[in-house]
Amino acid sequence: MKFRFYIALIFAKLAHFGIKILGKSSGTSFSGMIALKICPKFLKHCSKYIKKDIVTVTGTNGKSTTSGIIAHILETAHQKVIHNLEGANMLTGIANVFALTIHPFAKYDYGVLESDEAYLTKLYDYVNADWLVVTNLFRDQLDRYGELNSTAGFIKDAISKNPNLKLILNADDPIVATFAAAKQPGSQAAKLDNGETSQAQQSDTDLLPYRPITLSPSIYYGFENVEYDTSYQHKSNAPSEVFNCSCGQPLEYSKQFFAQEGHYFCPNCGYKRPDCDYPASVKVFNDYSIITLDIKGVKFEFRVNLTGLYNAYNALAGIAFGFENGLNQEEIQKALDSYKSIFGRTETRIINGNPVLIQLIKNPTGASEVLKTVDLNSNIVIAINDNYADGRDISWLWDSDFEQLKNAQKLVITSGTRANDMATRLKYAGISQEKILVEPNIKRAIDIASKNGKTTILPSYTVLLGIKE
Repeated sequence: MKFRFYIALIFAKLAHFGIKILGKSSGTSFSGMIALKICPKFLKHCSKYIKKDIVTVTGTNGKSTTSGIIAHILETAHQKVIHNLEGANMLTGIANVFALTIHPFAKYDYGVLESDEAYLTKLYDYVNADWLVVTNLFRDQLDRYGELNSTAGFIKDAISKNPNLKLILNADDPIVATFAAAKQPGSQAAKLDNGETSQAQQSDTDLLPYRPITLSPSIYYGFENVEYDTSYQHKSNAPSEVFNCSCGQPLEYSKQFFAQEGHYFCPNCGYKRPDCDYPASVKVFNDYSIITLDIKGVKFEFRVNLTGLYNAYNALAGIAFGFENGLNQEEIQKALDSYKSIFGRTETRIINGNPVLIQLIKNPTGASEVLKTVDLNSNIVIAINDNYADGRDISWLWDSDFEQLKNAQKLVITSGTRANDMATRLKYAGISQEKILVEPNIKRAIDIASKNGKTTILPSYTVLLGIKE
């Protein structure tokens, strides 16, 4: 079997070399596909090249940024890390990064692997992970994942495969906070389904997945308070999510930060958000955030040079991981100071001599949070495809808070295969039709915008890949 592994490794590297020479693709998955075809247990062999821990990161939003921060924290602490930096997070993408990185006699300290929620349980068939960080669970592509109970089921199945897995969970998310219970196979907690609706269409027929059973080692992080600087003008009008407790009563909130994230409780049975091991407060500015942890009366302050509350959550997950692995405040802050966003996740490039900010959008909650941060004095390009990786169903555009753009001062260009649908959505969001330009060709759309000053690009996933190429 080892012989087959080495043959797969050789052919995967040759395939990547050929791709680069032909200039046909960025090659984020093809070599991994070759490796898995030749050696189906390729990833099982790859695990032997990691000396310390394998860290996996999953969730609807923030996987790439959170895993990137964790990998960078480790690298800044002089650890050798294998990380699927390009964001290809299915089995072929993860196999790809191993195939192109490892060498027969090389060893690495950590593997940091971003995983698609639906593929996590398949990954755990081959990789015995030491850590799982879960960011959040929001409604995503219904045609790929189904409702949230399906996605939660994928993650629960993965957790139950590894009783020694250490969990780092977002306490502010009422589904994610309960995943510690999945470490107890066969419990009632693992069998109940969840339901979620918008406030506009609340249903009382479905239940929260299960009551949390906190089993060590499970670590919780979350925000006790969220404050916005006075210069921060954006407020989302997107509908919040509402969940019902397992007793049938809708959860209530003492604090609700966005979507279902916040301090929830059941007035009927007493179920509530778990206490955090890493409780923090955050002040959100236009271009950065200040996170203050209070751990048993000792305060630690961190500056995060990323926009939005959603990125503050990603950073807090990375900070919690750093502390759990023995790093100190100075080491973690040094990593946060030098962290660079991966392509398309709050990343700035220069195109046609002007700064261009690129921010991926792919589902209602994520898009609404990104839209809160858009500079309304920039040219705006919204490019939406409906390929498989984007999701064929684009109804999420109508649940996203594009009303945030109604005071846009410059051109708003819609592009991609669903450019006309996006233009219609903007019309109903109250944006003047004189400011909307439909240009299906993405390259031309970016060219038009970037030649006229500062530009913000909001692409769906396959558009993002196309921009990168």
